[in-house]
Amino acid sequence: MPSSGGEWYFYHMPAHPPRSVEHSAVSRFSLAELPVPLVFATYRIIRDCNAEFAALFGFERAELIDTSFSRLYPQLDDFVRTGEMWRSHLPGGQVFQDERIMRGSMGRQFWAKVNGRSRRAADPFAEAIYCFEPLNRPVNGATQRLTGRQRQILALVAQGLTNAEIGLAIGLSQRTVEAHRLRLSRAVGVRNATELVAWFLADGGIGE
Repeated sequence: MPSSGGEWYFYHMPAHPPRSVEHSAVSRFSLAELPVPLVFATYRIIRDCNAEFAALFGFERAELIDTSFSRLYPQLDDFVRTGEMWRSHLPGGQVFQDERIMRGSMGRQFWAKVNGRSRRAADPFAEAIYCFEPLNRPVNGATQRLTGRQRQILALVAQGLTNAEIGLAIGLSQRTVEAHRLRLSRAVGVRNATELVAWFLADGGIGE
């Protein structure tokens, strides 16, 4: 049975399972049973999540239901910026992903890779499900000194995107992205994209 106040979404086995699997035994798993941090949201309001998602952020599940995702971002600007990118690049039925800093209980910050899928191409936030994967990339003083836009661009650079692809993803011109990367490289004392990514990933995260 669904838990009180929660939505239920199922993972289905293939429509044509092996002959050894009887049709009556085809399994359906609720969101709560899947062993990775998952959340279902409508218009960026958390409507259901599993225990793994709540634990990742240091909350009880009931504390998150029917609350805005904005509470899980370091700053409101980060919430808005991420939303703008996902609205443009999360067509219905397809998967989009990014890496960003999130905020848990007591202000704890951590990097996460987020995969999402929307049910509605014309209105991607109407119904969407997201999977969160924590990354071994500590958040420290060097990270926090960067602007939200710089962190966003840096994460996309680390994913191997070109300036043109980054611009398309976040709604900026290629020249503007190039300017951001130049200032970022100067700020951290590196000469090129390879050194920038190496600095970003050094020792599992950004160091002082």
